[in-house]
Amino acid sequence: MTAKSRRQLAMLAVTVVVLVAVVRLTRDVPPSTGTAGTVATPSNPARGGATPAGQQGQVADVQLERLTAPRGAVSEAARNPFRFQVREAPAPVRPVRPPAPVIVAPPAPTGPPPPPPIALKFIGILDAPARIGRVAILSDSRGNVFYGKEGDIIEGRYRVVNIGTESVELAYADGRGRQTIRLSG
Repeated sequence: MTAKSRRQLAMLAVTVVVLVAVVRLTRDVPPSTGTAGTVATPSNPARGGATPAGQQGQVADVQLERLTAPRGAVSEAARNPFRFQVREAPAPVRPVRPPAPVIVAPPAPTGPPPPPPIALKFIGILDAPARIGRVAILSDSRGNVFYGKEGDIIEGRYRVVNIGTESVELAYADGRGRQTIRLSG
């Protein structure tokens, strides 16, 4: 279960608990004595009780001028209905320093590029231990076929380093760029 779905499940549980509490509280309240079509009259504090049913209650003065009176300015920060503690004093303003310049090191020299991969396929082995030993059979992309023993130079560019049963190890004639080529029929 992801964090988002757990949070939604918790909010649903809280909502159900609040709904159950509201329903219970409204069921336990006794019904009012007035009927649906009548208006209840306020009690008269001067007499110490409620007004009689035949007598109409006094209506309090409506002070319309208070609606147009200027109000004090309220800042946005002071209007947080969810804050239940004393407001904190604002933090002192610190002078803003410009960010430190980023120093980029020059790129390190990488040296000469590696040699390109050897473009030969190892297609077979000729095994004659009594006469010449193992001979690797190689081909290029144009269909030319080359034969070579360990130590031989093929096509004037590649030297056969090692011949195994399933692979041959070749390198450039100058000894750099060793590559193992697996047997592919």
